[in-house]
Amino acid sequence: MSVPDKSSRQSGIAGRAAAGAGLGAAAYLLGYLVTFLTQGDRIEAQLRGVNFFTDLFGGDPIPTWQGVGWVFYNAHFVDTEIPALVGGARSMNLISQADGGSIGWLFVLPPLLLFAAGLAAGRVSGATDAVAGAKSGALVAAGYLPLAVIGAFLFRYAVGDGTVAPTLVTAVLLAGAVYPAVFGSIGGAVSSLLSD
Repeated sequence: MSVPDKSSRQSGIAGRAAAGAGLGAAAYLLGYLVTFLTQGDRIEAQLRGVNFFTDLFGGDPIPTWQGVGWVFYNAHFVDTEIPALVGGARSMNLISQADGGSIGWLFVLPPLLLFAAGLAAGRVSGATDAVAGAKSGALVAAGYLPLAVIGAFLFRYAVGDGTVAPTLVTAVLLAGAVYPAVFGSIGGAVSSLLSD
């Protein structure tokens, strides 16, 4: 039995990292896309009234894609900060406050997609035990975290002196790091059970 040399081990690690990052990025983009396709019309309808007044006072209307971004981050339990009329800001989760909890299923979407990404990362790496699988699955954070940070800034809407946006620290730490590390690792660990 031959022992792999250092360069082949490094290329194997780089390959697993690239696969994990790619799967993490795909999970983020797919999660946003599913949110947009299922909630875009509802969000656009809700923004019509707000956009009427925004337009009336010479402001730019809130684009639907930004409103969808707020809901997508809310699915990670990241609140949306909204400027209050009397200084400061208030935080709210638009999913939790939806009528009758009809869109509560969105809370399951990021964990499910990240679990699937971690499962795929574990399978790609050929993990044969739970620890190796979990390590491979955790690599989805390498693709999810940068997009979560970019999205936290991309989904900001300026209102006077304030902004409507996902809470930055929670968006980075919870949505960007904790979610992919935890659910990706679980998916990766489970992938070892499926190995031949």
